[in-house]
Amino acid sequence: MLRLGRNDPCWCGSGIKYKKCHGDFDARLSSYKQQGCIVPSRSLIKTGEQIQGIRESARINIAVLDYVAAHIKAGITTAEIDRWVYGETTRMGGIPAPLNFQGFPKSVCTSLNDQVCHGIPSEDVVLKDGDIINVDVSTIYNGYYSDSSRMFCIGTVSEEKRRLVEVAKNCLEVGLAQVKPWGFLGDMGQAIHDYARENGCSVVREIGGHGIGLDFHEEPWVSYVSKKGTEMLMVPGLVFTIEPMINLGTDEIFTDEEDGWTVYTTDGKPSAQWEIQVLVTETGYEILAY
Repeated sequence: MLRLGRNDPCWCGSGIKYKKCHGDFDARLSSYKQQGCIVPSRSLIKTGEQIQGIRESARINIAVLDYVAAHIKAGITTAEIDRWVYGETTRMGGIPAPLNFQGFPKSVCTSLNDQVCHGIPSEDVVLKDGDIINVDVSTIYNGYYSDSSRMFCIGTVSEEKRRLVEVAKNCLEVGLAQVKPWGFLGDMGQAIHDYARENGCSVVREIGGHGIGLDFHEEPWVSYVSKKGTEMLMVPGLVFTIEPMINLGTDEIFTDEEDGWTVYTTDGKPSAQWEIQVLVTETGYEILAY
């Protein structure tokens, strides 16, 4: 790491002298590191210019999900949702991030009922009354990445499914309340896990959130079964997703052997997930995509 003089321009590109920009920040980060804490590298701390780029990407991401929300209903196929996402994203100048990512064949993930995540849109999957579905949209715009997902209840769903969707959404709120500068990701993880358990649900352990902004998946990996005071330190400029996968039954999951992507609950009970993209600020947080 380049050692800067106090009067050198700051490493973040602000043009301000290091001593007046990130000098105190780096000293505080170093102190936490000496205490054995996991701290983010400079490459994970987004600059003002990068944050603005991520915001612009997120505006497209949100608009695409809004389009889906206005049109989704019983009788449509998940392949139709994929066409909406591709069409709207590209119309606004973006690129669907999932398309061809590590071989994923579509522009969006559509996960129904007992599908936990990474569901592949298909002409053969027709939404019907009583389904719940997660639509996970991710966008690249001018090289910047955004990512968020929403749950949709199709027609009249059962009370247990509707409650699961509500618990999953509330998990975001209790987790978000723990996002603050110089706190730990584990603070959020434990709050989410405790809330889900208190409401009779389980949290998927193997799949979590992630850093994002300059790439689709960056460090840190974000667990929602972690403990308060553990995991990476949250500092201003860190961007990551909050996306706990909440199951009505067991937390055990498996991946479809045929398609290599779709994740299911082992007991066949439903799963729900909402996802937001969050920036840690000097005073708390900013939701970038929801």
